[in-house]
Amino acid sequence: MDPPAGQGGQQSKNDEELFKRQRRQQLKELNVTQAGVAPSKALDSSLKKHTALIKRIRQSLGTENHDQIMKDIDSLSLEKYVDEISGAVIEGIARCKTEKDVWSAVEIISALHRRFPTTFTPGLVSSLQAALAAPSRAAMSALAPEQREREDSARVARQRPILRVCAELALVGIIRDGPDRSGGEWIMKVIRELLSNDPSLSSLPLLTTFLKSYSLPYLGIMPPATTSKQISSSSEPGTLSQETSQAAQSDGAQSANAPQPNGSFPLLTKEEDELVEKEVRDRFKKMCEGYFDNVAKKLVIEHNKLQEQDRRNHEAYIRSGEIFEDRQQAYEKMTKNYEKLLSSCQTLSELLYLPLPPLKAASQKPDSIQIGTGSSTLDSLDSQNADGEYGRHSKWEDEEERRFFEDILDLKDYVPRGILGVDEDGNTNGGETRDGKDGDGTDKEKEKVEEEVRKLEEELAGLEAKEKEGGGDANGVSGVTEEKTEDVDEDDTPTPTAGSPKTSPTSTPQLTLQGPSQMLTALLARLPDATNRSLIDQAAIDFAFLNSKAARKRLVKFLGQTPKSRTDLLPHYSRLVAILNRYMPDIGTDLVNILDEEFRYLQRKKNVVKELAEVRIKNITFLSNLTKFKVVPPHVILHMFKVCLDDFSGTNVENIALLLEGCGRFLLRSEETAVPFGKMLDLMRKKQSMKHLDQRQQLLLENAYYQVNPPERAAREVKERTPMELFIRHLIYDVLTKKTIDKILKLIRMLDWNDPSVRHILHKVFTKPWKIKYGNISLVAMLTYDLQRYHPEFTIAVVDQVLEDIRRGLEQNVYNMNQRRVATAKLLGELYIYRIISSSIIFDTLWTLVTFGHPEGRPLPGQPCPIDMPDDFFRIRLVCVLLDTCGMCFDRGPQMKKLDNFLTFFQMYILCKDPLPMDIEFMLNDSLEAVRPKLVMYKTYEEAATAVDEMFVAALQNAGLITGDDSGDESGDEDERREENDEEDIEKIDPEAAVDERAPSPEAVLLKSSSTHENLGPTEDDDAEFAKELAKLVTESTTETRKVDKKTALALWESTVPPPGMRKKRVGEDNDDDGEGSAETEEGVMTFTVFTKKGNKQQANTRQLAIPAEAPLAVQTRTAQMQDKVEQQHLKQLVLNYEQREEAEELKALETRNRAGAIKIRYLG
Repeated sequence: MDPPAGQGGQQSKNDEELFKRQRRQQLKELNVTQAGVAPSKALDSSLKKHTALIKRIRQSLGTENHDQIMKDIDSLSLEKYVDEISGAVIEGIARCKTEKDVWSAVEIISALHRRFPTTFTPGLVSSLQAALAAPSRAAMSALAPEQREREDSARVARQRPILRVCAELALVGIIRDGPDRSGGEWIMKVIRELLSNDPSLSSLPLLTTFLKSYSLPYLGIMPPATTSKQISSSSEPGTLSQETSQAAQSDGAQSANAPQPNGSFPLLTKEEDELVEKEVRDRFKKMCEGYFDNVAKKLVIEHNKLQEQDRRNHEAYIRSGEIFEDRQQAYEKMTKNYEKLLSSCQTLSELLYLPLPPLKAASQKPDSIQIGTGSSTLDSLDSQNADGEYGRHSKWEDEEERRFFEDILDLKDYVPRGILGVDEDGNTNGGETRDGKDGDGTDKEKEKVEEEVRKLEEELAGLEAKEKEGGGDANGVSGVTEEKTEDVDEDDTPTPTAGSPKTSPTSTPQLTLQGPSQMLTALLARLPDATNRSLIDQAAIDFAFLNSKAARKRLVKFLGQTPKSRTDLLPHYSRLVAILNRYMPDIGTDLVNILDEEFRYLQRKKNVVKELAEVRIKNITFLSNLTKFKVVPPHVILHMFKVCLDDFSGTNVENIALLLEGCGRFLLRSEETAVPFGKMLDLMRKKQSMKHLDQRQQLLLENAYYQVNPPERAAREVKERTPMELFIRHLIYDVLTKKTIDKILKLIRMLDWNDPSVRHILHKVFTKPWKIKYGNISLVAMLTYDLQRYHPEFTIAVVDQVLEDIRRGLEQNVYNMNQRRVATAKLLGELYIYRIISSSIIFDTLWTLVTFGHPEGRPLPGQPCPIDMPDDFFRIRLVCVLLDTCGMCFDRGPQMKKLDNFLTFFQMYILCKDPLPMDIEFMLNDSLEAVRPKLVMYKTYEEAATAVDEMFVAALQNAGLITGDDSGDESGDEDERREENDEEDIEKIDPEAAVDERAPSPEAVLLKSSSTHENLGPTEDDDAEFAKELAKLVTESTTETRKVDKKTALALWESTVPPPGMRKKRVGEDNDDDGEGSAETEEGVMTFTVFTKKGNKQQANTRQLAIPAEAPLAVQTRTAQMQDKVEQQHLKQLVLNYEQREEAEELKALETRNRAGAIKIRYLG
């Protein structure tokens, strides 16, 4: 049995590490035994060669300069240039990028060490240690974040090759901790210094680079083998999952035995052969594992921060409808840093064989902001209604809102009790008196609420009495008196107005350069950016440390002057006030007084609508949020609602709507306010029904009311599906792509096709293309084509259902089914692309789309059709979809002619419609441009109708249904048409014959004409006139022929030929044969029709001439007719024989293919 691929890779890794260890051991012995040995030959002291050597070392110590530098070290004296060489070596090391370059540098440094162990090596080690020193924290903190990031990246790139060279030098005996010790301790100290002075983890790539190459000699851990991403060509299909599972199990066993990760391979060497001491390796490994733990904690913190930032972006999107650019850039930068940290942590986890820390699953995708999380989706809302926690009877819409308004931190857990004025028992100073005051205040509030309820009951009773009396206006309700409010002395505090300038907190005259005032100014400046719970909670803690009476006044003033356009800050400011109000109640009281005063001012200025609209929104929103935090007393907010109800008009309607949306749900679901607020809602609904409000105000009130008190509704029922149906839907709807279609076909074939339920599920999935991605409809058609080989009856059922759906769509023409109809038309075209249906089905569908429902299948302008109105352009869209899908296939042969005929009729159909919208016009132009780039569009309906008529006549002539140059039997309709024309001619000859009497029938006309003309030949006058007209016609045609060129000759000839509609059926000699230009009306006479045309007139004049049958003209005409008849019969027989042969060949090919069975042979020309 062959070993797994992972074991083979690990064996090669072991061999590579063994080779490196032997090479390092040999070089170490050479450095120890030959250090300080003088060269045996004479050395060159040429200045030029020394300068060239130093320059070459400074350029690079890589493999390209290795041989020349080693030769110069052995041949030059170098004593006078040791210091310069030491500095050049540092520069040359920085240019060593690959592992070969690093080993080349190690060999060069070893050669210099053997020449000058006392003068060169100590200085080099000191320089290397300085190059690997950690950056100064003070210097880095003074830089801007972008500049600091650039500096860290440059430093890591500069120190990476130096660290690798130093690691090799410590293994080959150049860097030592003592006389008989390696340099492992020195390397460990350098790396510890780098990592301990790096709070931003910028040096983490240095550690990963070090562990990838030197984890075995320094930590005793075998680095994991790197495997190819592409599977082996020798692997068998169907065994990859098993191999992957086995590899995962081996990885689990490997992580469980981290010190010796691969139990199937022994350790490479014995302990005495190791280049680094065991106690150093153990300490080094322990240090790396401890550092990994710190990195893992940092990863968890960054992960939580990223999720929190994502949640804040979601909240910002909900508030403002968009995410600002700076916030989005900060989020993208945080995501980039997190992904970089996660990648480094995963690499460390693999190198140290330590598990990654568990990361909480994100509630929403990190690369997108999902709208409506929580209770926005119907499923979550239904589940909440089922649980009864956040349904329509809860004061909160979801858990997030509940935590924001109820989970308020306690300042005494973060701030010393002395600063808050709290004693050891948890009571504030003067708690007894405050409790007494609070108790009195609670009693007074209850009394005010009860008084409001009593007044509301009286007002409701008055309204009911008025309704019974059947009169009265809502404005004149008895018992409603506007209460007098306690007006604040306007001399003490200025009345706030929307246009009054706001004084910035940073420009107050009390601002000094002292610490607390300056910190308070900074805190107030930071508040507009505190748009989440954590920031606003931290701001509350910071303010608690700055607590003073002056600070509280400044905070209240700052909050009262919130910009009217920043309503998104009001919920967070309300949370700040709620946190502080527990220990600083004057903040909440003063702020509520300011907002109450502003509300009363706005009531006095209610006639100023537009100028104070934003101020009203800010005032009501702030009060609503403070109410939900229980900072505003219930009787205050109820009184404001009552004031707006008393004057139920104008801006008060909008105020009521804002109050309902802001805190109506909270007031209606709270125990202490449920009863009075419910009565107020009833009063509002009654006044709303009695008032004549405009549509906008009605909509505002309806939305607000149903947001507060949503109607009862049943939970949405989720359709139950069998596991088999879920599996099939998953394959077609989710997994189906170009890469997976082969596997899906195999899985579908493996289903139980004998089970009717399975076939029914497959039929439903394949015939509902609107549930599939539009781009995958072609893949469904491809699957149908492949299944045709094994289950032809299934393919037939799919095609039948698709055609039935198209027909049903034409019959119903329901707007909400349009998307389904487009997808079905697309699937039909794709079925033709994969040769499941023939072109005749496509053309039948196209003609059905433009003719179905119209009288006699011909659309007419100004004649509406109930299922295809003139302003309904959807059928044009369906035709364009079919043409875009398979129209390019009809570019040759008879199919090309069929499509041209359809496009002619399609243009007439389009001209029957109203002017096309822009999108339909663009789609039509694109579709026609794809199938017929040179098509000339008709401008008017008349042009299109004429072209359609000519097309139909030509088609009927080709089918032998009407008389043409070669015609068949004579039909009764043609006889009637000919006799009607004869009747018209007779009426023209004798216009007064039919006066005062019924028009004679065609038979009477024929009898009359036969009885009155004894001599049926032409008269002398007729012969003379005929000869005159013929000579004139020949002269004119000869003259015109001389004038025109060959290009217009054909057009002139066609103009002389009578149009098909003016030709008549003529009686043949034998078996009623037709004759060209002549017909025999009676035995012995042949009638000719002469067409004359004057000038450029389109209308031609006709005359009937009766020629004796013995005349040479009649004899020659009859002979030509007979010859044409014989030739026509001969050609018809040839065509029939050819079609019979074609059918026989097709039947033979079908039998051969059926006998071949499942083998499919394709011939490629």
